[in-house]
Amino acid sequence: MNQAALALKITATEADTDVTLEARIAAACARVAPLWPLKHFVAVNPFLGFTGQRFAATAATFERVVRARILMPRAFYRHALAEGRIDDAAMAQALALHPDAGLDIDSLKQALRSDAPAGAPPAVVATVAEVLDGLAEGDRYVSLVAFMIDEISAFCASYFDEGQANWPNPTRRLRPYAAWRTLAIYDRNPEVMGIRGFRTSVAALPTDPIEAIGVILDRLGIPDRAIEDYLVRALFDLGWSAYARYVGWSAELEGRRDDTLLELLAIRLAWGFALFEARTDDAFRTAWARAMEQAAKLPVDHCLDETPELAVDVVLQEAYEIVFRRNLIARLLANRGSAAQSGRMDRPAVQAAFCIDVRSEIFRRALETLSPEVETIGFAGFFGFPIEYVPIGHLRGGAQCPVLLKPAFIVCEEVKDAEPFEEAEVLGQRLLRRRVAKAWKSFKVSAVSSFSFVETAGLGFAAKIATDSAGVTRPVPSPVSDGLDSDVAARVGPRLAPGKLKGRSTGFTDSQAVDMAEAVLKAMSLTGPFARLVLLTGHGSTTVNNPHASGLDCGACGGHTGEANARVAAAILNDSQVRDGLRARGIDIPADCWFVGALHDTTTDDVKLFDEEDLPAQLADDLARLKLRLADAAHLARLERRALLGVGDAADADAAIKARSKDWSQVRPEWGLAGNAAFIAAPRSVTRGLDLSGRAFLHSYIHEQDRDHRVLELIMTAPLVVASWINLQYYGSTVNNAAFGSGNKMLHNIVGQLGVLEGNAGDLRVGLPWQSVHDGSRFVHEPVRLNVFIAAPETAMDDVLRRHAGICDLVTNGWIMLHSLGGRGPVIRRCVRPGIWAASSSE
Repeated sequence: MNQAALALKITATEADTDVTLEARIAAACARVAPLWPLKHFVAVNPFLGFTGQRFAATAATFERVVRARILMPRAFYRHALAEGRIDDAAMAQALALHPDAGLDIDSLKQALRSDAPAGAPPAVVATVAEVLDGLAEGDRYVSLVAFMIDEISAFCASYFDEGQANWPNPTRRLRPYAAWRTLAIYDRNPEVMGIRGFRTSVAALPTDPIEAIGVILDRLGIPDRAIEDYLVRALFDLGWSAYARYVGWSAELEGRRDDTLLELLAIRLAWGFALFEARTDDAFRTAWARAMEQAAKLPVDHCLDETPELAVDVVLQEAYEIVFRRNLIARLLANRGSAAQSGRMDRPAVQAAFCIDVRSEIFRRALETLSPEVETIGFAGFFGFPIEYVPIGHLRGGAQCPVLLKPAFIVCEEVKDAEPFEEAEVLGQRLLRRRVAKAWKSFKVSAVSSFSFVETAGLGFAAKIATDSAGVTRPVPSPVSDGLDSDVAARVGPRLAPGKLKGRSTGFTDSQAVDMAEAVLKAMSLTGPFARLVLLTGHGSTTVNNPHASGLDCGACGGHTGEANARVAAAILNDSQVRDGLRARGIDIPADCWFVGALHDTTTDDVKLFDEEDLPAQLADDLARLKLRLADAAHLARLERRALLGVGDAADADAAIKARSKDWSQVRPEWGLAGNAAFIAAPRSVTRGLDLSGRAFLHSYIHEQDRDHRVLELIMTAPLVVASWINLQYYGSTVNNAAFGSGNKMLHNIVGQLGVLEGNAGDLRVGLPWQSVHDGSRFVHEPVRLNVFIAAPETAMDDVLRRHAGICDLVTNGWIMLHSLGGRGPVIRRCVRPGIWAASSSE
């Protein structure tokens, strides 16, 4: 072979190696679930990158690779058995699902008598940090692992900061790896802490992050079959990986590529490499060589027969969920024949659409209990309008739609019926107040004035501190008011007409408005008859001193309240030209029907109506009656919620629950979506009159009106997926809050306005606080995977599953349990995989 041919072959081999490495890096990065920042914090499935494999296999992968458990402690299942929440029949069904576990009921009960052995099974591949931990016998300070995480976290906090830091990171103009490397080669902290040659090791690495990763993997001697596992483990060592994944996710929605997560991986590996280079002693080198030998021998598959103790807990988790599912199915079947199923009313007095959020179930049931003539509807709280809502004085707004979607329209806030000079005056007031508030805050926290400010002005805040602490006043203004006076705020509304905002098109054209109105009404199964008043009720939460406040708002609205979407939807559906267009398409909204936008405060259960001044005069009495109905329903809902909130006296329930929204010491202003366990898409008659205890997402769906099954496809690929994200986030934060949650809420400190640290240092925390799933003595959220029930033909659902691999993976791999409610018999069937449905009793 001549020299040219040899050079060509070598070049081709190197290119193949580079492609393989990039593919492995991409696969590892895809395992990480994104973390949305606090300003629009939304629930995310922490196992998002693992839904392509079965739940049980993922449990093994997490124990062996990520070194994290995704099941409850053995004592939890032992207690459930004693309480009857696990029984022999359920254990037998669970064992049938996992024949590879090699267990029977007797051995399962025997294992239940004691806790699982301490410690995880051998790692598929150890990191440098893990080997150092082992040599230090768990002393996190001696091993320097905690120091490494602190240092990487401090860099990320300054690099990704969104305005919290007074002194910005000087390298932010660079990409993350280049920025870190620029600082690291001058940073003496690691060497002061005993990491010899840290700067030299970093400086010797390639400037390209992919090349750096390749060099590090080669120098560490990671076995070829263990490379992806090693990369996954390194990524899961850092909570900041989740935020970096969010940055990439947002770029993908805009059609861009972003390698922030890849570059953070290079930073993490470079730190591990520097630790490796600093340890030349025989003890470490021997331990590392032994770890690499182990990594080369272990099989690729992570099966239950390799981890017998894990197999026990997987089967017990299945049995626990089987009992829950059995009881829920029995209640659904019993309700089928009850008197509550009265069919759809000829013309209800009021129709009230609420978000499918589980908290709406309590309010809907209360409203129907007190007012049987009212028909309630469940639909995703963005009401089918994927908008970016821009408040007055802003050039950008927030995405008011599920994070799976990109806003299709920009809607701007304006002052209704105002002359240009009046709107300019409101805008000026708002901008002035923002500037004054910003200047005041800067003065209070500046290095020069902070101490003198407290000395001279501190006593002036005594009265406010006292009233805020007593719950008489609110410590901070409502984030949605933005400093507007109440008389001006009442006149503020959305601008729907097409226009321009810094070169971006805003509003809706006439044809777009009609198209969206038709799609929304059909998706809600609301094509007639129409009541005189139709309430479109978004939801939000009122809390103070709560970094995760947006997580209690509407996930369907991207972590914002649903006010903007409800008002936009109502305005469009009340438009006479839109109604003419709908009438031409077979949807006739009567002239005496009016849509009203509203907002349900899930902390207080108050419902606020918007744009009342636009209501036709002939409907004034209807509106007055509606307000009374809503007030009575709110009281009944508060009475139901009080026990879980620890409000003992029913007479004081209204005042006590409302006070929680103003209490800056309250770690549980409400329970959010804790307890969520079911998603039901069916006519309301299927669940009306059934007490689901605020644990079910309720989506209205009448399949007879959905002949082409497009609405079914929309439900299964959008709201159902979002509900699964919520369910699995609560699941993860319950089974292992240290890995998938954000720890103790009382210790949280906001970092970069992006997320929280638990304490004054450490890693970015993901997921929900411990107080969101536990009341101090018991779990409020049950770790149960989502049970989905859809009243639709099984063949139609099969078609959707075959067309959408993502939702098919959720079903076939056991991340959600899909059931059909389409038949009229006494059997509810569960989907095993597309085309295969089994009676629920046989699991």
